[in-house]
Amino acid sequence: MRLDDQRESDNIEDRRDGGGGGIGRGGVGIGGIVLALVISYFTGINPMTLLGIVEQTPLGRQEAPAAHKPPANDDTARFVSKVLASTEDVWTDTFRQNGRQYEVPKLVLFTGATPTACGTGQTAMGPFYCPGDHKVYIDLAFYRELKDRFKAPGEFAQAYVVAHEVGHHVQNLLGIADKVHQAKQRAGKVEGNALSVRMELQADCLAGVWGKRTDTMKHVLEPGDLEAALTAATAIGDDRLQQQAQGRIVPESFTHGSSEQRVRWFKRGFESGDMNQCNTFKAERL
Repeated sequence: MRLDDQRESDNIEDRRDGGGGGIGRGGVGIGGIVLALVISYFTGINPMTLLGIVEQTPLGRQEAPAAHKPPANDDTARFVSKVLASTEDVWTDTFRQNGRQYEVPKLVLFTGATPTACGTGQTAMGPFYCPGDHKVYIDLAFYRELKDRFKAPGEFAQAYVVAHEVGHHVQNLLGIADKVHQAKQRAGKVEGNALSVRMELQADCLAGVWGKRTDTMKHVLEPGDLEAALTAATAIGDDRLQQQAQGRIVPESFTHGSSEQRVRWFKRGFESGDMNQCNTFKAERL
């Protein structure tokens, strides 16, 4: 991706090492975690507070640690900052064209664990969006996993990850997230999983819309970039992940969609550049 001359977003919160980011590189070892749990048992103090993951106000309410800007020499952090900026430009313009006003999300960089309005965010969860605080959370170590474990290298693959989570923010602003949440509360497990799949595939489609529109606006894509994003979408399909983890595929337990579905909906968004083409909830074929 050609992002060298693109602006960086002002909406980055760096909670990593040096910024109060929790259990990080060179941070608390397993012995320290065990000790914190023991102390917590006898004192009633939140073990996450003892580990420095959260701070407590006098009323006992958990607060996020102080955040700061990423250092200028952190190339990966600067890259995701530029990707976030491009989503801001695309969705601000898209919402305006549809008579709406876009509210930009924040992107939080963390290591290990961090408090969110949706509970404690952890590295093992992968990148995620919290509708409660309108923030995207990512441990940049995920990109190493994307490259090494999922065999999906490339900057556009990394950008797709951010764009997918921002897609969930778009769903939240449009009221889609609330409707799905309410429907899932009334549904059984299998039906709830099916709704989750449609939600995730729509976010993939919206990520594709972003990719098309940002390239149209700024000509940032290079040969091979689209293929990198499709490789990432393929790698994190439910069928691929289940086959790797348990040696079998259970479609009724899917929550994000198969590799084929994720690729199809990203391509649909990318080829059309139109968010109105992303209504997975009315699609007969996913």
